[in-house]
Amino acid sequence: MMRMAYEHLLIFGGVCVAVWFVIIYFWPSIFLLMFKRAILVKGGADGPIPINTLYTESQALFADPLHPPAGASKLWTTGVNHDTLLTVGWLDLRKGPQILHVPDIAGRYYCVQFNDPSKNANFAYVGKRTTGTGAREYLVSGPRWKGTVPQGMTRIFSPNNSVLVIGRVLVYADSDLPTAYNLAKQIQIAPLTIRQPRH
Repeated sequence: MMRMAYEHLLIFGGVCVAVWFVIIYFWPSIFLLMFKRAILVKGGADGPIPINTLYTESQALFADPLHPPAGASKLWTTGVNHDTLLTVGWLDLRKGPQILHVPDIAGRYYCVQFNDPSKNANFAYVGKRTTGTGAREYLVSGPRWKGTVPQGMTRIFSPNNSVLVIGRVLVYADSDLPTAYNLAKQIQIAPLTIRQPRH
């Protein structure tokens, strides 16, 4: 009887350890799938955020995160970001590269990070500390793209066709929020095929 109890205890312990390892191993992927759903299905206060589109957190939500506007997703209301406006999007590079346009940020801190969701690893950064604050364009391409990078652009090579993009723009003070928001809204994504020349 005692031996049977030990055997059951060992089996139960083994199952618990196996479940724990499975949770630890798959948790980053599960978390990113939930984040992807939050972006593409729930989106911002205006509704879902389409694939290959960047959405910037609203000024009202940034100014008063404790009293979010009706329809605001928990994606925006559970963060701990109190000094930078968030811009997020999910890229699908299977049909070709996307162009990231960054305006002249005029010395202000900003960054745009690119995450490979299959590994939950950042593979590239654009921003004040890495590329400066001048206006620039970047070609974000998937692992199988073999085209030519247009003149004046820098290529960002993605190891995966799915890319999570998270941008941040510093807000100096309450009075600076409209300026920071205007700059954040100018951080945009567009397909290479329909890119229009900028004047």
